[in-house]
Amino acid sequence: MSANTIYLTVDTFEEEVLKSEIPVLVDFYADWCGPCQALVPVIDSLSEKYAGKAKICKLNIDEQRKLALNYKVMSIPTLFFFKNGELAERITGALPQVMLEQKLDALL
Repeated sequence: MSANTIYLTVDTFEEEVLKSEIPVLVDFYADWCGPCQALVPVIDSLSEKYAGKAKICKLNIDEQRKLALNYKVMSIPTLFFFKNGELAERITGALPQVMLEQKLDALL
């Protein structure tokens, strides 16, 4: 787990994501989800690579059900890309790191 990865709660979501000055990637996940676990090294790598340029966040849907319901997350992993507090893109399923980097680069 990278020290740069931000773990979100209902109390921190607005400040860290919606009010962020830089783009934000939010990984909606669960500990029991195999594809989510496979994405962990990718998320950690992104959080190191984009430190200071974009926020890389994780949101546990079991612990933060209200947020998962608000954003209509039906399957996991689901990745949300925010820019200027607005949802720019939503992806369901694990993508290769290079594709996630392209999406982040497009928001910078």
